[in-house]
Amino acid sequence: MFYRESGQFKSTYAEDSQIFPIRQDRWVVGGIVAFAFLGIPLLAQFGWVSNYAFTAILTPFLIFALAALGLNILTGYAGQLSLGTAAFMAVGAFASYNFMLRIEGMPILVAFVLGGLCAAAVGIVFGLPSLRIRGFYLAAATLATQFFIVWCLTKVGWFTNYSSSGVITAQKIEMFGYAFDSSMSKYLFVLGIVSVMALLAKNMVRTNIGRSWMAIRDMDMAAEVIGFRPMRTKLMAFAVSSFYCGVAGALFAYAYLGTVEPEGFNLDLSFRILFMVIIGGLGSILGSFLGSAFIVLLPIVLNVAMQSLEGAGLPLPSGIGSSIELMAFGALIIFFLIVEPHGLARLWQIGKEKLRLWPFPH
Repeated sequence: MFYRESGQFKSTYAEDSQIFPIRQDRWVVGGIVAFAFLGIPLLAQFGWVSNYAFTAILTPFLIFALAALGLNILTGYAGQLSLGTAAFMAVGAFASYNFMLRIEGMPILVAFVLGGLCAAAVGIVFGLPSLRIRGFYLAAATLATQFFIVWCLTKVGWFTNYSSSGVITAQKIEMFGYAFDSSMSKYLFVLGIVSVMALLAKNMVRTNIGRSWMAIRDMDMAAEVIGFRPMRTKLMAFAVSSFYCGVAGALFAYAYLGTVEPEGFNLDLSFRILFMVIIGGLGSILGSFLGSAFIVLLPIVLNVAMQSLEGAGLPLPSGIGSSIELMAFGALIIFFLIVEPHGLARLWQIGKEKLRLWPFPH
């Protein structure tokens, strides 16, 4: 009853090609963005949102959503499997660190862009095998990327400024004389970058570039026959995906952890981001955010539940929390692959379709 486009007429091509053609969608998205930028900081002023919520929930959620968005561009839209997401994040983080360290007066945003471009260059190099192999073999090739990048960052001291432990401390985030040193300011900084890049991705997948990715994903031979160039299309997907992951890695180092090491971008992080894409929904911008929120919140919910059980007098073995978390991840992956392969984004879409018909049965 409330989610219908009855009476919403489109008289121009621009109106027909809007990102959110239904007025209610624009209201909801605009409300969510306004609440994220204005509502949450206002609640924090009244003490209803703690520093823990900014540092442990909101900021990592946005950063992981950006990384999942990059992987979704490659895997969900272009159909190229990858297990090296964390490696591209590491390239972006360490490249941004070195640009800030070795070039005096380097603006922080420019360093992030250059770090993303370095990750894109590495993605193009390691995306070359996708021209000859696909599926499981391509996943194995990107897995080699993961180990090679971490090994290179560990063994070549120049990348870590010859730190004996391999640990780097990211510089302070400063723009136009303002230092983003509080948890709320870092959250707003990350939110601004993620919002812009998500909007760019949403527009990109609706252009000829996005259509070429989906054509290669669905049937690459047919796409080549009708005029798409597989080489350029696949390498473009690797470059754009790696750029997004590189910027996410820079934010991961500067706005979330502050101090990082190469081993922090290990295979476990790559799998975690892959879980976000699978649970959220392949080939969906919204799915990247839903999957990130689910994966970030699940350990917190499990931790609270186990603390409640212990408070109720039920003894639990030590270390069972991490085991239950891994079992929950595995069970959810199997569940979504069997029941709903398109993830939470598809469930949201089904809910919207039912609202468009409610209360009528057809």
